[in-house]
Amino acid sequence: MRYFELFAIPVDYNIDLVKVNKHYLELQRAVHPDRHANASSRDKLLAVQNTAEINDALQTLKHPVKRAEYMLNELGIDIRAEQQTLQDPLFLMQQMELREELEELTNAADPDAAISHFETQIKQLDQQYSRELATQLASSDEQQWQQAADSVRKLKFVYKLRDELERIEDSLFDD
Repeated sequence: MRYFELFAIPVDYNIDLVKVNKHYLELQRAVHPDRHANASSRDKLLAVQNTAEINDALQTLKHPVKRAEYMLNELGIDIRAEQQTLQDPLFLMQQMELREELEELTNAADPDAAISHFETQIKQLDQQYSRELATQLASSDEQQWQQAADSVRKLKFVYKLRDELERIEDSLFDD
């Protein structure tokens, strides 16, 4: 099952989530197991499988990193389970600095301001890597696709930082 075809959208990193969600509801109405309550056991099982596949497709398309990994996989580059690390020393240095800054947030004189500043940095990195990724995935050049794989790895770092920031915010402000 090809996810972009299933949701009747063009193969593109930048997607219209409103259209995806609308089409999802239409697909679910068509294949929902309740619609097949009086069907044969085989048809019921098929309806459950179709529902699960549609749900998987939705979750993949809705999440930018999963979407990019899926697109790369469709291009013959599977990075979803890999353990390869980035070889970009500037990016790695930046990540080390961001991690240090993240660790210092709990001791900041003004945690709100420090968190806000950190969130801004993370948002800018997310936007930067997402723009690069969109361009790279739209290319027909395999070298660009390899660079897209690196952009996905970078976005994963950004998402991890965002998750860690949320944990820190929860620990600081949920007391």
